Amino acid sequence: MRGVDESDLLSGELVVEGRIMPASNHTFFARIGQTAVVYKPVSGERPLWDFPNGNLAAREYGASLIDAALGWHLVPETVLRDGPAGPGMVQRWCEPDGPEVVDVVPLGEVPTGWLHVLDAQDGEGRPVSLIHEDSLGLRKMALFDVVTNNTDRKGGHILSMANGHRYGVDHGICFHVEDKLRTVLWGWAGQELGAEERADLSALDQQLSDELGAALRGLIDADEVHATQQRLASLLDQGHFPVPSWEWPAIPWPPF
Repeated sequence: MRGVDESDLLSGELVVEGRIMPASNHTFFARIGQTAVVYKPVSGERPLWDFPNGNLAAREYGASLIDAALGWHLVPETVLRDGPAGPGMVQRWCEPDGPEVVDVVPLGEVPTGWLHVLDAQDGEGRPVSLIHEDSLGLRKMALFDVVTNNTDRKGGHILSMANGHRYGVDHGICFHVEDKLRTVLWGWAGQELGAEERADLSALDQQLSDELGAALRGLIDADEVHATQQRLASLLDQGHFPVPSWEWPAIPWPPF
């Protein structure tokens, strides 16, 4: 499902065409030749209380390395490079043209092929259910979020493509040393890992002890890399998708 070679994103002039709004950090729509990209310069990052060191661009790139090691192709091609506003993260632009994969429906009306996440009330006080698509792509994304400790998997951070592929974007607040998983993809909570999933995750575990781990330590703190290894080892040892602990908000706000 790869669209361009990552070397194409590293070469050529990066031409900014406009700023993407709204966004808490500076995010630009740009082009490198004929390739549309997202450009997030480090200079436009706003420190967060739990990510005071910033380096959100490095975290996005690190997440793409995890995805590449898994071979799941969930993250569009991503690089770190210079641009008009300085160095930052550059990622191939993917225009979603598929159906919605996260939705809110009247309470209990979960259609076939979807999974229930939670029940709540909408803005008018009506009982509703948060649901998401039951697909292999989203299942892998849910596991990817566990490994990277993604604290912001909103519905809008999932790009649904007409060919059935699903991309995940906006991975700037991943890899924290504390468990901060916050996602709308809880539909598989408690389910056992499949044999192929275990094999892919075990292979990732080996890579984290080698070149991949070294590459990540050049992007994030060493203790965050260690926490990632520990999180992955725990996932494999337990053998099932985690369930919300409620010690930390389990659903991002807003969820879309």
